[in-house]
Amino acid sequence: MKTRLLVSVVDDDESVRESLPDLVRVLGFTVEAFESAEEFLKSEHAARTGCLILDLMMPGMSGQELASELKARGIRIPIIFITANQSEVARNQMMNSGAIACLYKPFSDVELSEALLLAVRKH
Repeated sequence: MKTRLLVSVVDDDESVRESLPDLVRVLGFTVEAFESAEEFLKSEHAARTGCLILDLMMPGMSGQELASELKARGIRIPIIFITANQSEVARNQMMNSGAIACLYKPFSDVELSEALLLAVRKH
């Protein structure tokens, strides 16, 4: 039996942490949710994550800072950034830092599904 890809969701918004994992499961993935970048880094899931859905703006360590920290540790995870900030400058920065997608909240099921398919191809 093939193991399903683990998708980790890191978002400080509780409603996102409750609803987004349900959608990711429906799309056929295993999922874990974390309320902060620091919590994700402390978990054993960081090394097993096949795709990271990461909020850009969070208190403490931002999504961009987490992506940089993972890169510094040699952990290469396909990242889908999610953000309410619809700035093209911020989007370009995320994409230039290696993100496979940047989705603006609220995003559709189809947009998320397409981004996850890209992650599977990269994994």
